[in-house]
Amino acid sequence: MAGRFTGKAAFITGAASGIGAATAQAFAAEGAKVAVVDIDAKGVESLVERIQKSGGAALAIQADVSKSADVQHAISAAVAEFGSLDCAFNNAGLEGVIAPIIDVDDDIFDYVTAVNFRGAWLCTKYQVRQMLRQGGGSIVNMASAMSRVGGAGLAHYAGTKHAVLGLTRSVALEVANQNIRVNAVLPGIIRTAMFERSVAQNPGAIDDIIAGEPIGRTGSPEEVAKAVLWLSSDEASFVVGSDLLVDGGYCAQ
Repeated sequence: MAGRFTGKAAFITGAASGIGAATAQAFAAEGAKVAVVDIDAKGVESLVERIQKSGGAALAIQADVSKSADVQHAISAAVAEFGSLDCAFNNAGLEGVIAPIIDVDDDIFDYVTAVNFRGAWLCTKYQVRQMLRQGGGSIVNMASAMSRVGGAGLAHYAGTKHAVLGLTRSVALEVANQNIRVNAVLPGIIRTAMFERSVAQNPGAIDDIIAGEPIGRTGSPEEVAKAVLWLSSDEASFVVGSDLLVDGGYCAQ
């Protein structure tokens, strides 16, 4: 399989489903060797089978991105298998619950923060170390349209996504002159398992959600994947520390 990423190795967290899986498949379709990382071992093993059946190269790695040892092991395993880490997409995340701040258990806050922000922090840290050794690379962090706005009932989630944006911009400035580009992608309402869980908490919300989208529909994981691949490609060689909205116009309102 040949394409923009032929000869390169990609590393994707939260890859068992949704945006992560779509992005892994898109990288593989364009020639990348792909390390797919998730706490869901069966999910990434199934994804690897699908990629290999399509003619791609992939490696399944089980890891909890909130644990430093897991992240370091995952990166080491990917580099041992493919020889480098050229493109990283730190996608792993979760939403917790939709509830006023006074009703959100501290344990839920800790869990969401551990995955969404600590996970992005750890992955970025150790990816940068590897990319410095090899002479460069590209990192895309998963932020959110909620990185730009607030959301009632989502203080814990939106807080972590604002933090990811700060992390991305700061690290981008640290390594921009060392051939490492760090950017963020900010999806809006995308049809994923996370979206379905959120809607299940408020079954009548779907019509209101779609009505709030200027484009009149929700987005697909594949649409976000295309943005991630562009940010990761040489076509975006002058794009550093950016936050690319893929939100159907939601934040333009």
